[in-house]
Amino acid sequence: MDARTTHEYLISLRDIILKEREYAKALDMEGMVAAMNAKEDIVKVLAHVQVIDEQDTPIAAEIRKENRRNAFLFKSTLNWIRETMEFFGQKTVTSTYSPNAYEVASQVNGRLLSGRV
Repeated sequence: MDARTTHEYLISLRDIILKEREYAKALDMEGMVAAMNAKEDIVKVLAHVQVIDEQDTPIAAEIRKENRRNAFLFKSTLNWIRETMEFFGQKTVTSTYSPNAYEVASQVNGRLLSGRV
């Protein structure tokens, strides 16, 4: 594979990674899936490249940086969702105490998202 073709694939990959982040920020799942599929296709082609041209190393470094930014965005969003779900799963009723100062289990489930009306 000549350097020009590899260069074009690298530029396309970088552009797709940037679009993927914009789709994620806009919560456009269809766009994200399309970007992910396009990215996988380009990565499959680039997997056969053993050595890239020296002119393409800055683009490869930019791709690595942007891909890590996306990974950080996805990981931090996932953690935020987990924390939110844990918050809504916590008890909303505080514990009560017996006359002997022992903690008494509450009879109310207390979950904000219990599924009951």
